[in-house]
Order: sequence, then C-alpha cells, then structure tokens
Amino acid sequence: MTEKYINPHTDFGFKRLFGSEFNKDLLISFLNAMFHGEQNVQDVTYLNSEQLGDRSDARRAIFDVYCENDKGEKFIVEMQNVYQEFFKDRTIYYSTFPIREQAQRGGDWDFHLNPIYTIGLLNFNFADGLENAKRWHHEVKLMEVDTHEIFYDKLTYIYVEIPKFDKKENELVTMYDKWMYILKNLSKLMQRPAALQERVFTRLFEQAEIAKFNKQELKLYEDSVNAYRDIVNAIRTAEKKKFAEGRAEGIAEGRTEGRAEGIMEVAKKMLDNGMSADLVAEMTGLSLEEVSSLKQ
Repeated sequence: MTEKYINPHTDFGFKRLFGSEFNKDLLISFLNAMFHGEQNVQDVTYLNSEQLGDRSDARRAIFDVYCENDKGEKFIVEMQNVYQEFFKDRTIYYSTFPIREQAQRGGDWDFHLNPIYTIGLLNFNFADGLENAKRWHHEVKLMEVDTHEIFYDKLTYIYVEIPKFDKKENELVTMYDKWMYILKNLSKLMQRPAALQERVFTRLFEQAEIAKFNKQELKLYEDSVNAYRDIVNAIRTAEKKKFAEGRAEGIAEGRTEGRAEGIMEVAKKMLDNGMSADLVAEMTGLSLEEVSSLKQ
C-alpha cells in the first residue's frame, strides 16, 4: 500500500475510527462538530449494531455505528459508498429499530420517546430530493407543510454529501469543516495538516497510521480496501460503458442500469472470495435476498 493513513470510506477504516470503544472520543468530537453546539455529547455507549426484526422472517439491519449519548438519545451513523435506489427508504426503515426498542413491555408506558438521529455519510451526490440544495449538509425533520414549522423534533435524518465538500486546508474554520476535510482526504495525506492541531486529531492520526497496524489488522484493512476499490471501479466502468453506448435521452437510465450491473458483479466476486452474504449486502447496498440469489 502507498497510503500512509487509512481510508475512512472502507468498512474497516470507518469502524476503526468511529466504531470502537477505544476511539469513542473521535466519535464524540465528530457528533458535537456536526451539530454546531446544539449537542453537547459528553459520553457515548455503543449498542448492538445488529438489529433483528419482530418476526423470525423479518428483515434485519446492520448499522456501521449505533450508540446512545449520556441523555439516552440514539445515533445511527452510516458510511454509504454506493448509490442505492431506495436509500431514503432504507434510512427510514433503520430509524424504526431504535423507536421500537424504546417501547416498554407491560407497565404504564406513556409512549415517551428519546430523540433519534440517523446520519448518512454519503460518498456520492444524493440528488434524489436534493437537486436544488447547494450545501453538502442536509437535515430533515417532520414538518407541517403549510407553516413550514417543525412538527416533531425527536426524529432527525442527516445526509452529508462528502464529494460536495470542497474547502481547502486554509479555508477550514469550524471543527465540522476539519472533520469533513478528514473524511474526504485522509487517505490522500502524507502528513498531518497544520490546520488540524486539536488534540482529538492527534489521536486520529495515531489510529489511522497504517504502519502501526499489526499483521491481523493489516490483513483486515487490505481486504476492506480491495472490496471498496472493486465497488468503485465496477461502478465507474459500468457508467462509462453505458454513457458511451446510450443516446443522449437515455443516459440517466443507462447510468442506473450500469450501477446495478456493476454492483452485482462485485457482490459475486466478494462471495467467491469467501465474504459472508451479510457483509456483502451491507457493503454493496444490495438486499440480502439479492446477494443470496448470486450463490445459486
């Protein structure tokens, strides 16, 4: 590997930085930066990232990071590398798990719920419903249509379009700016930028340095990088092919078909290399049923 620091877009890289008890101060700093002072997270408790449905045949969910803060508020944090047609539906579905698990069985539960935040860090431009939005950070809540006032403030969806963040190092002002710069550029850096002098980034660069990995960590990271690169390359190749073949009016449709074909090819390759169907589904955005069908 030529990179000095890990790629946070990979499954291993993201979970190493944000999904481990050992590095939870990184997650705390990121959450506080994202909410611009509206949150003051002092501590987080990591929760079981694998959520089961109410029935044995129900679709389960596997989160990248699932935690709660010291006030009992729930946070789902997902790194999403692949465009998915029903991605909005997926995030809504994911948010139902922390809603239902708060239901108290028996007793006199009054339906009080703690706030839930579903955060999607997107390694693509999320045009569906955000075509006219100029910013890269989008916060969605339930709203009364006529007055545009927030109707319910305990259910929040945050979508962050990483490719749209274009600030240079000398333009970084807020902690959120600095975290976004890290998410977009970490694997391209060969040294710690002068603008990132906060103590939390000392921790981050120590944990992100590939040379400090043991043999097992290095093997897991290499596997994760290969899976990530396979997905990216397949999507790019399929899009170029469809773009070249399609007529002008058919380009949009061709891109969608190209993504689907490329992802299926990558998923098949991942299965052939011994990866589990659950992990393949999580990393590609395919359903477990679609992945399972590739084994047949």
